[in-house]
Amino acid sequence: MKLKQVFSTVAISAVTALGVMWGYGKIVKNSNTFAGQQIGVIPSNYKLAGFNENSNTPPGAVDFTQSAAAALPTVVHIKTKTNAKQVSNNLGKSQRPANPFGDMFDDDLFNQFFGRGNGYVPEQRASGSGVIISDDGYIVTNNHVVENADEVTVTLNNKKTYTAKVIGTDPAYDLAVIKIEASSLPFLLYGNSDEAKIGQWVLAIGYPLNLETTVTAGIISAKARSLGLNKTTKNNSAVESFIQTDAAVNQGNSGGALINTNGQLIGINSAIASPTGYYSGYSYAIPVNIVKKVVDDLIKYGNVQRGYLGVSTANTYDIPQEQKEKLNLSYTGDGLVITEVVGASAAADAGLKKGDIIKSVNGTEVTVPSELQELVTKFKPGDKITVAYSRGGKDFTSTATLKNRMGNFEIVKVDNAALSKLGADFVNLDPKKAKEMGIAGGVVVKKINDGALKDQTRMRDGFIIIKVNEKDVRSKEDLSKLIGESKTITVSGFYPGYDALYDYPISLEDE
Repeated sequence: MKLKQVFSTVAISAVTALGVMWGYGKIVKNSNTFAGQQIGVIPSNYKLAGFNENSNTPPGAVDFTQSAAAALPTVVHIKTKTNAKQVSNNLGKSQRPANPFGDMFDDDLFNQFFGRGNGYVPEQRASGSGVIISDDGYIVTNNHVVENADEVTVTLNNKKTYTAKVIGTDPAYDLAVIKIEASSLPFLLYGNSDEAKIGQWVLAIGYPLNLETTVTAGIISAKARSLGLNKTTKNNSAVESFIQTDAAVNQGNSGGALINTNGQLIGINSAIASPTGYYSGYSYAIPVNIVKKVVDDLIKYGNVQRGYLGVSTANTYDIPQEQKEKLNLSYTGDGLVITEVVGASAAADAGLKKGDIIKSVNGTEVTVPSELQELVTKFKPGDKITVAYSRGGKDFTSTATLKNRMGNFEIVKVDNAALSKLGADFVNLDPKKAKEMGIAGGVVVKKINDGALKDQTRMRDGFIIIKVNEKDVRSKEDLSKLIGESKTITVSGFYPGYDALYDYPISLEDE
């Protein structure tokens, strides 16, 4: 009889253990389906931190020790070096610093002595943070952490240091993916930022002020914040829908992790609101559901496959009375008033018109433009979304098929194999710099390695490509497409600070 009880107890324990493992595995599987992470894999750092069936925090208690222990090994210190270079400061007079000596010192002489003609920029070093998202070394960080860097190094929490390769960047989202050659790394599981609640406890983890790994705690104080940071510094298609927290974040925290009390990544820390440049009470993180989409696209395609609806909107309460009368608006509820519809866009094709009030997208209500932007930016060209809107007091629903920035449904892919034929590292020319130079765009030859450029030309690092075979090049996508179409090409462009245009004939025939 006793033997039978023993066997019965063992059997019940085994079934219970299997049930717990199945349940936990299902939770992990549901929250771990994107970009560099293998479905169902539980990293060792979570096991070591004690996450199991007995690790739930009692109701009412707040304990960050487990979530911090799981996340600390996954947040890395990123250091960058930008080589010294010759630059041009040929700016218009309105952009130049004022000559403090007035008529006492001629402007041209002042420029010559104080470096406002062609000049020399010394080597620059900077640092930030990043988050490991896969056991084979993929790391997500901010674009502004690695932008224009000639060398990127990553130091793990265990002090091991690696040289990193930039896989892809996107200034509009201020996100970048880099990779180190390593295996069996701890990594941070993705959470769901759509489920984040105002008042929820969060932790910010990073390397502020060049300190070692630092953990700070706070709560989510707002969602879908738009600050205009990316738009003023990068381009007009910037995506901003920040999670606002009061967890202390300083310089160097950029690219680090914002996690929930379950130790899951819910955002990438990116900015602070401060009159001094140091933490003053508010910090901002890019929601992880946007991060996952961007990371996935950068790894698969080399750039972000962004779908566009093609509307400008404003909150119904922010429309001036004069504009309300022009749009014949009598609606007073929540929603977004369409103030402009782009011709031949997804919105135009779906029948949306100026003055319509968008109430929801795919069943999710929208009340501020950043919420609409966050919802749409999760989809790629060709995806369909359902838009609920009102017109003249009546409610309608329409299906919109999103388009890319060129106005079609194609996936725009960077062919890294084609670019590799040239043997160089390339980055898109910053839109702000392109505007200052008076060009629509271009591709910067960041660093020349072994390959056609080194073997067949005398091109130097820093060259800006604006044409291939007399066709405009405004991005790496354009460059890779034109390279893939030809066996011989002529690359045309210029060096910053010099007026001359250079042509470099190149053969891409296999030897």
